[in-house]
Amino acid sequence: MDRADNLRADPDAIAGMMNWKARLLALDELMPQMDDAGGLLWGSLADAPEDAELVFLGLDPMGDGPAKPCFVAVPEQGDIGPRINNPRVWAAMTALSSHDLAIYGSARSIVNWHARHRFCAQCGKPTKIAKGGWQRDCAADTGGCGTQHFPRTDPVTIMLVERDGELMLGRGKGWPDKAYSALAGFVEPGESIEEGVAREVFEESGIVVKDVSYIASQPWPFPSQLMIGCHAVAEPGAITVDTTELEDVQFFTREQVQTAMDKGEGALFNAPPPQAIAYNLMHWWLEQE
Repeated sequence: MDRADNLRADPDAIAGMMNWKARLLALDELMPQMDDAGGLLWGSLADAPEDAELVFLGLDPMGDGPAKPCFVAVPEQGDIGPRINNPRVWAAMTALSSHDLAIYGSARSIVNWHARHRFCAQCGKPTKIAKGGWQRDCAADTGGCGTQHFPRTDPVTIMLVERDGELMLGRGKGWPDKAYSALAGFVEPGESIEEGVAREVFEESGIVVKDVSYIASQPWPFPSQLMIGCHAVAEPGAITVDTTELEDVQFFTREQVQTAMDKGEGALFNAPPPQAIAYNLMHWWLEQE
């Protein structure tokens, strides 16, 4: 989808697109609704709740015709529960195509932010939607302080830690049986990506790492993270598990990782699903010499 940032700052252009040609993404609160073909369900702006705030998602080409403007309505409430543990979320991620999943992820993240930021963090007055939904303003003309608010994206490092040809993986508390994945954690203010990787690995496993390198990234809209995939080399030392967050951390051989990725007989752990960057990082690692 073309996000059409050049149109967001033009209120007249946004208003001009709000007609019968525009499409409205159908959501059940924050969950996607599906059409008969298993894709995202789209309606018209007439389907939006009365007085709902609308976010301009962008322009999406439909067949051979001109690109259609796409909108999504902000729900009454945002998501304050355990997000990724919701089985409906995983079911949607598995069912949607990569194209629809990208649209849904962007829409979910932005409307969740709007629903949770209806008041100014500076003065407490109500805010209103601006720039096509990619900003909220505390309007000075209605007694506000004039502060502009923007959707936040939180950087998270997720890292493959390797030592002597083996890969360190961890298991979080409350995870499904035998599930293991790459260690991960938020980058803190004033911290580089490399420092974030080293700190998180040491905090969670007691292992010191070096030679941090970047591999790939993935948006993760639960609620709004950017997963930064990295690789690091572990120094010698014993694992000390941070039991406040993790249930287990251990090294696995290349053969053990390959068996888990293949869902082979006798696998020691269950690998992450293909929709998660951890799966792709592990697949990348197996392809290396």
